[in-house]
Amino acid sequence: MMAGPIVVGVDGSQPSSAAVEWAAADARRRRLPLKIVHVCEQWFEGFDSRKYCLGTLEAAADSARAVGGEVEVITELLEGNVVEALIGQSASADSLVLGSRGLGGFAGLMLGSVGLGVAGHAAGPVVIVRAPAVAEQGQIVVGDDGSEAAQEAVAYAIEQARARHARLLAVYAWQAPIVSAYAPDYGNLLEDSFQEEARTARERMIRWRKDHPDIEIADRQVREHPVPALIKASGTADLVVVGSRGLGGFASAVLGSVSHGVLHRAHCPVAVVRPRGKQS
Repeated sequence: MMAGPIVVGVDGSQPSSAAVEWAAADARRRRLPLKIVHVCEQWFEGFDSRKYCLGTLEAAADSARAVGGEVEVITELLEGNVVEALIGQSASADSLVLGSRGLGGFAGLMLGSVGLGVAGHAAGPVVIVRAPAVAEQGQIVVGDDGSEAAQEAVAYAIEQARARHARLLAVYAWQAPIVSAYAPDYGNLLEDSFQEEARTARERMIRWRKDHPDIEIADRQVREHPVPALIKASGTADLVVVGSRGLGGFASAVLGSVSHGVLHRAHCPVAVVRPRGKQS
């Protein structure tokens, strides 16, 4: 991972306050500086938006210092388009942390347009936080399908597990290919395919264990769609980590269906990791 600051975007909403707490705790654990940014928008003529924006930054910094202890906290007021400004910050950041839904979002949406826009285009890991942590589970979950993005996701998940002294669970979810049920030996064909893919997934984890003997790494292979498999695993996790786009995704898609689905439905914070240099 890049040795830049952890950047957290704030707007004064409840999810953004949870994001500040998460980012400050992460900065403390990983001994990184924390940068708090707010994109100041002019709401309407005659309203002193800058005063409000500075107040939002100051309140967030106070909260971060209360959680982060000795963590270096800096703040910056940004201008312009919110999504573009945050994506720009991601270029020099270790990671970018956001609340799941900001001010002005629709109550029925689990993830706002800003979070989706940034997660789909940021230069590095983007962590989406919905609510303050209630209790630590001691486990990080990562989705692994062997893609380049998944390899970056596993590396980030290992770093998180190490900082938290937590266990890492790698989940490989296998979807059956579209084959006619009337094909000869249909059942055995599917079972053989699954066992081969599961064996390959287990071998990937053996290599990760060899390279990181200080981390407890467990793996699980299931015959299930990746989204529900990761959603289930998120119920006992402190963080779910996914690649921005895995195998089988369309080349033009900046955020894959799996990462999109997990972002909307996970029971804990979600990190979407894009390989460096893949910003779009």
